[in-house]
Amino acid sequence: MKDEKKAPKLRFKGFTDDWEQCKLKNKAEIVRGASPRPISNPKWFDDNSNVGWLRISDVTEQKGRIHHLSQHISKAGQSKTRVITEPHLLLSIAATVGSPVINYVNTGVHDGFLIFLNPTFNKEFMFQWLLMFKPYWNKYGQPGSQVNLNSDIVGNQSVAFPTTSEQERIANFFSELDTAITLHEEKKRQLERLKSALLQKMFADESGYPVVRFEGFSDEWEERKLRDLLNKNSEKNENLSVTNVESVSNKTGFTKQTDQFEDYSVASANLSNYYVIREKQFAYNPSRINVGSIAYKDLGDEISVVSPLYVSFSTKKVLNDGFLWNWFKTASFDAQRQRLSEGGVRDTLSFNQLSEMNTMFPTYPEQEKIASFFKQLDDTIALHQRKLDLLKEQKKGFLQKMFV
Repeated sequence: MKDEKKAPKLRFKGFTDDWEQCKLKNKAEIVRGASPRPISNPKWFDDNSNVGWLRISDVTEQKGRIHHLSQHISKAGQSKTRVITEPHLLLSIAATVGSPVINYVNTGVHDGFLIFLNPTFNKEFMFQWLLMFKPYWNKYGQPGSQVNLNSDIVGNQSVAFPTTSEQERIANFFSELDTAITLHEEKKRQLERLKSALLQKMFADESGYPVVRFEGFSDEWEERKLRDLLNKNSEKNENLSVTNVESVSNKTGFTKQTDQFEDYSVASANLSNYYVIREKQFAYNPSRINVGSIAYKDLGDEISVVSPLYVSFSTKKVLNDGFLWNWFKTASFDAQRQRLSEGGVRDTLSFNQLSEMNTMFPTYPEQEKIASFFKQLDDTIALHQRKLDLLKEQKKGFLQKMFV
């Protein structure tokens, strides 16, 4: 059924025809997957079967393009569910509601998904349209409740379609863009795994020697308690000279509260008891140190104040800041944190408890070498993250401009 004709803001050269507006149910037969589910029938699982069982975790882990499944269904189970044996476009209507899926393997599909049968559209084209449209499914749910999609709601959506050749061109473009995003994500994951492994190997264990170290360094590492290596910061903002209020995030480190909270304001009198954080000082949230809520004020960073609930400190000359910063990410620190932290809803680590931790450290030149190495690794990871963010933002813009 054709209602009207339209065209997107951005399109490839050579395409000028208006897009045809019609309902999805006129472009495919939309059916729901079938239960019962094998999760309540363990006998259905059969590693010898070539038919997998699609789960929401597969959708999220594989970014909506399913190429392998870890669970399989026996022949008996297959007769009780809906099985697809060739590539199909699906739509999740449970858990991650509105997430599109292109399935490439033999799959049993339960009733948490809709299946587009016998489509007359390009599956990749429609996959991208559904990605763009995902936020709009919310209008079919009550405030505070999960959206409940069904084949009628989805089938009655009006979608603009170009010619088959233009659909293919658009599909190929976004497929290549998604591949580039996936490659950057995988590279970032590889670097993060490398960093995690090296953090355990480049810091000494009880033997006094690390597994991996730079050439030219062979001395045994020294063991000391942190109380001998740290100075607690007790500088308060008594004269109210600092108005830049920050908190500590486990993802972004020091974060301006004006950026974190809309319409945020603090009466100046309330800041007199806040701690002043200057360059080369650390601060952490004692009740969230278990999730990594610790930050470091680097050279050139703006002076700020943090809540008096926070703990702030600096290092003595014998300890390199960058070395300590990375030690906080090691298994040795985490094990001692768990042992020393007070119980409760959240583990709490006071400065006195932190001071009781034992750390092993080499000569200052080796500390510098280790700190510099991890700084370069962090910079490389951050570079991939920026490229990844840019690609995702570009894709978002293209989706808005290349679809009607």
